[in-house]
Amino acid sequence: MTSIELEIRNPSGLHARPAALFVRTAGAHRSRIRIANLTRGGQDVDAKSLLGVLGLGISSGHRIAVSAEGEDETDAIEALRRAVNDGLGESLDPVGG
Repeated sequence: MTSIELEIRNPSGLHARPAALFVRTAGAHRSRIRIANLTRGGQDVDAKSLLGVLGLGISSGHRIAVSAEGEDETDAIEALRRAVNDGLGESLDPVGG
């Protein structure tokens, strides 16, 4: 199993479009992938489930834990790390900055 902790830096967190991108990225891999909101606590959920990810209530500034287990777990973690660090399709620049 491979895991990583990340900070959500995009303005809207894992809501709507960014969550869909996260789920699509997870779904492109064969490994079992889980995500948890470390800031709020609670259970981890299937990272390939849009409703599960949205239900975690992950906002900008929250820390998440992502774990993957399977044949492409390293690639899956790297792809998700890159997506989160790139802003999940949103600009990381402050509004007006």
